[in-house]
Amino acid sequence: MSPRTTALITGTLTATLSLSAHAATEVQWWHAMSGELSEILEGITSGFNASQDDYRVVPSYRGNYTETMTGAIAAFRAGEQPHILQVFEVGTGTMMAAEGAIYPIYQLMEDHGRAFDREAFLPAVVGYYTDTNGNMLSFPFNSSTPIMYYNREIFDAAGVEEVPRTWGEMVEASQRIVDSGAADCGFTTSWPSWVMLENFSAMHDLPLGTLENGFGGPETEFVFDNEHVARHWDNLKQWQDDGLFRWGGPGPGDDAAPMFYSGECAMFFGSSASRAGVLGNAEFEVGYGMQPYYDDIGSAPQNSIIGGATLWTLQGHSDEEYAAVAAFFDYLSQPEVQADWHQRTGYLPITMAAWELSEEQGFYAENPGADTSIEQMNLNPPTANSKGIRFGNFVQIRDIISEEMEAVMTGGKDGQQAASDAVRRGNQLLRDFQAANP
Repeated sequence: MSPRTTALITGTLTATLSLSAHAATEVQWWHAMSGELSEILEGITSGFNASQDDYRVVPSYRGNYTETMTGAIAAFRAGEQPHILQVFEVGTGTMMAAEGAIYPIYQLMEDHGRAFDREAFLPAVVGYYTDTNGNMLSFPFNSSTPIMYYNREIFDAAGVEEVPRTWGEMVEASQRIVDSGAADCGFTTSWPSWVMLENFSAMHDLPLGTLENGFGGPETEFVFDNEHVARHWDNLKQWQDDGLFRWGGPGPGDDAAPMFYSGECAMFFGSSASRAGVLGNAEFEVGYGMQPYYDDIGSAPQNSIIGGATLWTLQGHSDEEYAAVAAFFDYLSQPEVQADWHQRTGYLPITMAAWELSEEQGFYAENPGADTSIEQMNLNPPTANSKGIRFGNFVQIRDIISEEMEAVMTGGKDGQQAASDAVRRGNQLLRDFQAANP
């Protein structure tokens, strides 16, 4: 072998070993963000990757929330789980029960020397994702609450000057809009269970279940088959028959947003995090309002509850990889990162610092209505009925609720029968969950 060849091989090996020694530790992040939200999420991840050379986070879209969670469970059983998993809020009870599968964030950050102060987060967010000892179990990356979006051009054409605050005012505004011919319907909704039951109950300080909506233990039972829920579901059916409301479908209500974008319906109930999608698709000026309430229910309006998702760390990886996860969560906690995410998406600013920074930057002054979700969440101090929900198997139970609501919309049941059937079927799944997680 010639000296030149030897030198070439030696140089190649040295370079290879050097690259190997400095290769960034890779972290897999499975998420459920699509469209505009996925693009913004990937931008945040790129920002972290560019901020240092030791770690690299790889985001991977895995379908909607249910599909992402189901896929991760299967992957965990096969020993192929990601490091970070995005789980929507109704999956919290299920994740908490999987003690051997999760690495609680408070422990993760402590183990890897990263500061993590739960007091830095908004109270409504902290309470939802802590255990009975007050320890945060997951990172509250994207928290949202349902708000009302409205078409300002349709409002002007119909002569509707005030944003409806009560359901009575919603009916009056919708009737005026339809009668004027400005739109074919007054309003529609996405996520009917989340908006028209879960948040409806919270806004009226009504219990969904016993034991503080499940926060007090797995022995909880559903009790939402009350006269107020039944009346509201019957009203939705009547408003649909009168042409004031249009059913957007069960589950996520996929038909709702397109009806709003097209101008078919003047108002749309959706996640505050739909803001990016709404502004990206609406060819009209968009206004914002809070979720309406019945003014004959004495405790309303109380406050809405959060939706969205958190980031859970899964067991089964190396310490070096968990150090990378902790570094990433530390980056996501920075006020500048959180404020940018909040301002571009409509998700809540999950930390007080991000909220204050957004205000200092003039974001709310320049974007009237962008703080609607924050105001709605903080109307009153949360009660046992309005701080959130924590039920096992709630992913499947929410599907049951949507099915029963659709039965009302199609005329198969009245509100009371549908609510009672949803409670009965939901309680069976609660008992199944309790039996599987003693």
